Amino acid sequence: MRRRRPRVIRVAGGLDERFQAATPLRRAVNKVFPDHWSFMLGELALYSFVVLVLTGTFVALFFDPSMREVSYDGSYTPLRGMPMSAAYDSTLNITFDVRGGLLVRQMHHWAADLFVAAIVVHMARIFLTGAFRKPREANWVIGIVMFWLAFIEGFAGYSLPDDGLSGTGLRIAASIVESMPVIGTWASSALFGGEFPGEVIIGRLYIVHVLLVPGALVALISVHLALIVKQKHTQWHRPEHANENVVGERMVPGFAGRSTGLALIVFAVVAALGGLVQINPLWLFGPYEAAVVSSASQPDWYVMFLDGALRLMPPWEVRAFGYTLSPVFWPGVVLPGVLTMLAVAYPFGSAWRHREQGAQNLLQRPRDAPTRTAAAAMAVTFYLVLAVSAANDLIADKFHISLNALVWAGRIAAVLLPPLAFYVARRLCLGFQQRDRVRLAHGVETGLVIRTPEGEYREIEQPLAPADRLPLPYAGWAVPKRMQRLGVAQPAAPEAQKALPAPKQELESVDD
Repeated sequence: MRRRRPRVIRVAGGLDERFQAATPLRRAVNKVFPDHWSFMLGELALYSFVVLVLTGTFVALFFDPSMREVSYDGSYTPLRGMPMSAAYDSTLNITFDVRGGLLVRQMHHWAADLFVAAIVVHMARIFLTGAFRKPREANWVIGIVMFWLAFIEGFAGYSLPDDGLSGTGLRIAASIVESMPVIGTWASSALFGGEFPGEVIIGRLYIVHVLLVPGALVALISVHLALIVKQKHTQWHRPEHANENVVGERMVPGFAGRSTGLALIVFAVVAALGGLVQINPLWLFGPYEAAVVSSASQPDWYVMFLDGALRLMPPWEVRAFGYTLSPVFWPGVVLPGVLTMLAVAYPFGSAWRHREQGAQNLLQRPRDAPTRTAAAAMAVTFYLVLAVSAANDLIADKFHISLNALVWAGRIAAVLLPPLAFYVARRLCLGFQQRDRVRLAHGVETGLVIRTPEGEYREIEQPLAPADRLPLPYAGWAVPKRMQRLGVAQPAAPEAQKALPAPKQELESVDD
């Protein structure tokens, strides 16, 4: 008599017959992920976005995206009876009268900052290790688009409460839009429904914040993950790691457990920040008035470079063909556009410069690409100069320094410090390459000095491999000609880069 199969197997078999899910599910479960911690930075951004969606849904239940004037009669006594917009009134209601409202609102703000920070750090890791190279150029461009969408999303959410601080930022944004030649005034009028601030901008920003940009982010995240699954992961130079395979842990149980733990940590940290660390105390700023600009107005950290650039730009006006280009146009429109185009074009320019043809699945250490690492150091230095300049009014007030002197110091630093950072970072990378060559040839310095019977003093060095395999070839990136003249070896051939055997790990072919 034939034994009947268990119910679970029968149900699973029935589902597979209808939806053909077994094969793709098996592939997903068996997918191999590298085990290095740096590959979790993308997961950090993903889980921050999940927290954003959950907390934003809660806040949206109580928020009124309207600019109609009301009189506040809530729990916060200092503002009671003051005229304000319904948006600001509902935000105060969420903060003081909705149970858990302040906690969730602050969690939402912290998650937004963490989301953008995770994107920036993740893209910095990709840039410094060369993970943007063929065939991953499309994912690099998607990452840049996601950063700017997160930028817009954060600015829109920051502006929704209609308080004194966010209104000042919205006024700056209106000035940037108006600075565009030919279309500026028309674009500003269409955006604000007339003269700034109009009566419709909060409602429009609300649709952008809760519908358009989140939908675009979900679509891009889906495409990003699909490309990762299709193209496989990059990995570091290690034993058994090759351009044709992926070495690491399978999704179940190793990667799934680690990823779940990271998700719980992200939720816990964001909840702790929301409950213990105050952010954006908008009840102190009061309602926004178009004729009033609040002092000490600094945006979130990822917008500070734009604010600093606006403050450092000299008051130069360019008149041509009957039009006037405002000084706001260059730092507000041209600078972000140029930076974005440089970032988008870099993978293609790098492939042309290095004559890269096939797929590049093995990562490079930052020192192995000194020019690229130096470019990253220059970009970070430029951002820091602009970010510090965004707070020059606070620095001038607290330290009793001339604001005009700080503006000029920022202008000089923005011109001189980035090239200096480029030079220093590149020389450091070349120095590290030289040290690697010495270690491969002689071993690691131990600091122990002995004296031979002949009277010679000699340092004991720890070999990196058995005696029959020394000296090891240099396996770094192409060494510049100047360093070659000093005796630095060329990169070893792929077959010469094999090191000692490593513990058995899961392997996945790139062609699978």
